[in-house]
Amino acid sequence: MPETLVALPPVVRDVFESVVARNPHEPEFQQAVHEVLESIAPVVEEHPQFAENGILERLVEPERQIMFRVPWIDDAGKLQVNRGYRIQFSSVLGPYKGGLRFHPSVNLSIIKFLGFEQIFKNALTGQGIGGAKGGSDFDPHGRSDAEIMRFCQSFMSELWRHLGEHTDVPAGDIGVGSREIGYLFGTYRKITNRHESGMFTGKGVQWGGAEVRTEATGYGTVFFAQEMLAVHGEAFEGKRVIVSGSGNVAIYAIDKARQLGGLPVTASDSSGYILDEDGVDVALLRQLKEVERARISEYVVHRPRAKFFEGAQPWEVPGEIILPSATQNELEEPAAHALIAGGARVVAEGANMPTTPGAVAAFQHAGVLFAPGKAANAGGVATSALEMSQNAARQRWNFSDSESKLQAIMKDVHDAAFDAAARYGRPGDYVVGANSAGFERVAHAMIAQGVI
Repeated sequence: MPETLVALPPVVRDVFESVVARNPHEPEFQQAVHEVLESIAPVVEEHPQFAENGILERLVEPERQIMFRVPWIDDAGKLQVNRGYRIQFSSVLGPYKGGLRFHPSVNLSIIKFLGFEQIFKNALTGQGIGGAKGGSDFDPHGRSDAEIMRFCQSFMSELWRHLGEHTDVPAGDIGVGSREIGYLFGTYRKITNRHESGMFTGKGVQWGGAEVRTEATGYGTVFFAQEMLAVHGEAFEGKRVIVSGSGNVAIYAIDKARQLGGLPVTASDSSGYILDEDGVDVALLRQLKEVERARISEYVVHRPRAKFFEGAQPWEVPGEIILPSATQNELEEPAAHALIAGGARVVAEGANMPTTPGAVAAFQHAGVLFAPGKAANAGGVATSALEMSQNAARQRWNFSDSESKLQAIMKDVHDAAFDAAARYGRPGDYVVGANSAGFERVAHAMIAQGVI
């Protein structure tokens, strides 16, 4: 964990200590559990039936953990072996739902933290979906389409038996886009002899995918930030927006922020970040990252007025709206202080847990509005649920209708978090609000369904 975690209230302390003892080498998972337990302690104190029914003890233990080898042959004819994961955390509200991540950093701790977060994120959407996550330490970067296809086929040849539209519905995440989803779905269809469109989301629009699904996480993050601003009578218009990342989430967060009158001036990847004072060119960024799969440094070749800062992060750039949209624990406490000094007004997480606990505390202490990823980036999974609904009904909605539904869901997510924070004596604290609102929905369902 990036920073020392604060002591927990007695009502949840034993549960966390049990998590640490059972999962001793999983810092990301421990961090995610600690953050949730710290913020829902008042809920547990107010509702003793949650403790009496062992809700927390059950909630921190996945319903099922699947880990398997993935052997495949590269273009040179050499055998490669990766490790695959699927952590099915909670199905109390509906079929397991959560993305697949292909990245060399993937390990059990990261998949468990992501799956645990997904429980509350999915509950917040009100869409009737449970929490899960999966992936592999396979790195698609630099691999040919044929290599990626062979890997996906091997991966799905094991995972398929644990999936289904009423059981577990994966989607994409880092390293898993429409290309990978196509190969994965095709393999599932071949093995099962069933065309279950609703068992995978993020599909191509031509073969069962939903409009706005590609844009949903980035758009949804901006919609959530828009609601945060609206509470205080403010809007995106005329505000500088600092975005990290240059993947799907970052690109479409930049796109929607520009549509709303904001000025996004940064984007980044692992090599550094670009600063474009004229506003990031979304079309150029998409061409470089989605088509050419180039490094972010190539941006300044086409936009000479922009600057590239090698090996740095965009947190040194002043702006009012901050959208960390790259990866976990990318924004640490010193960076938070720099952003506060630079006039930060709102922070909404586009990625999952990109802000360290110390940075979150710094923002909140300074009065900066802060929204955790389980609320701010819930637009992706919410639109996945809409895709599932369309597949089940054999319907297809247009882009405008889908975007309107997404915006309405994000407003509902905001309002649920905002109201819960006020009910538990922490008005304006979206961390407490999001965790509490999601937890309440899951806990009541667990009690109703018995000890299973």
